[in-house]
Amino acid sequence: MRRRECIAAIGLVALLTMAGCSSEPTPNSIAQCVASNFPSHNAKNKEQCIAACIKCEKGVTTTCATSCYLKGAR
Repeated sequence: MRRRECIAAIGLVALLTMAGCSSEPTPNSIAQCVASNFPSHNAKNKEQCIAACIKCEKGVTTTCATSCYLKGAR
């Protein structure tokens, strides 16, 4: 039983370590990036939404276009 607990603890430490290294931007950092790079940003404007997504969320055109469409940009 002790070995199983040790393996579980090692797995938990590894999981937490990998989660701490995530390169995804936080919502606050995205909002700050959009505000500083696109002062007159209109999230409903498709071109502006895609440009902000590519710059601040490090996306690509295809995924950003889909994301913006789902958010209501036309």
